[in-house]
Amino acid sequence: MSSSTSNLIALTTGIAMALGASSGAIAQTAPLSAQDSDPNVMGWMQGFPPPPDEIITQPDSVYFSFPRLRWSVCHLREFLPTEEISRGIGAPVPLDYLPPAEFADTRQEIDALTFMPMDGEEEMTWEESLYANYTDGMLILHEGQVVYERYFGCLEGDGKHAIMSMTKSVTGLLGEILVEEGILDDTLLVRDVIPEIGDSAFGSATVREVMDMTTGVQYSEDYSNPNADIWLYSAAASPLPKAEGYVGPDGYWEYLQQVQPEGEHGAQFHYKTINSDMLGWMISRVTGKSVTDLASERLWRRMGAEQDAYQTVDGKGVPFAGGGISAGLRDLGRLGLLMLNGGVINGERLFPSAVVDKISAGGDPSKFAGFPTIPGGSYTSQWWVFHNDNGAFAARGVHGQTIYVDPTARMVLVRLSSFPQAQNGFIDPTSLPAYQAVADHLITEED
Repeated sequence: MSSSTSNLIALTTGIAMALGASSGAIAQTAPLSAQDSDPNVMGWMQGFPPPPDEIITQPDSVYFSFPRLRWSVCHLREFLPTEEISRGIGAPVPLDYLPPAEFADTRQEIDALTFMPMDGEEEMTWEESLYANYTDGMLILHEGQVVYERYFGCLEGDGKHAIMSMTKSVTGLLGEILVEEGILDDTLLVRDVIPEIGDSAFGSATVREVMDMTTGVQYSEDYSNPNADIWLYSAAASPLPKAEGYVGPDGYWEYLQQVQPEGEHGAQFHYKTINSDMLGWMISRVTGKSVTDLASERLWRRMGAEQDAYQTVDGKGVPFAGGGISAGLRDLGRLGLLMLNGGVINGERLFPSAVVDKISAGGDPSKFAGFPTIPGGSYTSQWWVFHNDNGAFAARGVHGQTIYVDPTARMVLVRLSSFPQAQNGFIDPTSLPAYQAVADHLITEED
């Protein structure tokens, strides 16, 4: 491997991690606790100037490795160029909260809830799980009211946090809205929407197969392999100048045009980020708008958001539809309310209820494999569906991000986190049972 390629790989490691790719190898074998790795305790970027060993910079390729990521998740636009998802200039619509005394009592009740982790031998309290999962922000809404809200580490109430692959669910939601409105035909082949996709493996896939990630396309995110597709993808997407001698694709869309086939379209669910960017391209083509502008127009401006969000872009200004959004905790709660209420928030319908009906119904569980913490689950329109007794479904992102919607409990739970390891399989055992414990508690309180 040439020195220029080696340098490019080192450079893009941090970018790949920031954009939502997963690698457990980055995490330490015995990481610091949540309390000890708190960026305020670590002293990252404190002082004018900060001490040299506490500065986190770009293009330093370790800016998204633990424990630095505990600071970086709240400062992504300081490393990468971004495009705004504007909330507009109107006044935000405040969320409804329990009365202060009741809110305080409810927090104590939820903090004291106990549950048994998956394959665990000892019960854990809800509050213990927040630290075990390196939580940066937690918001719970029940029957439309905020009943629980806490912040840790780098995140405060007016801050924004990288949501990683929850971005996919925003892209998928926009796509499903367009399908329901007849603007995007999910039965078409990709080449019918994007003719210049050419001989790419995507060309013969349907729009629906892209939305549900059942495409047969070659794409590996094996960080131990220096020739894995993730490195070419990261190099193509990097907004920084290409290394001397680089001859690969430039930008997300050029990369998608050279993807090779692997397997059969429609046969099996394969979680591959490039599907989200292919969907983002098709959304932009049929609407004539970037996914950032469409998210602003259809969601942020109309749901009463209190903060603009932002989304990373490649060197050509194309937003990363698979993992580039950073947003505020409460605005993500508003997105969750939209999903819980079938497209309605603040008394206004933003999109047809059939959109949520399609997503919450899920995909084909027989095509879903490789995720042992979600047995019997499925994936559709870039959303994860649990097919449990409560009908729960979720947006999920690496390092512990989630918008968890429980229709039976009338609950929306949003967690922003900076767990040391990327894959959610490491954090689900102390997360999913905790969510169920809160849901059960809230249902009991109604009786």
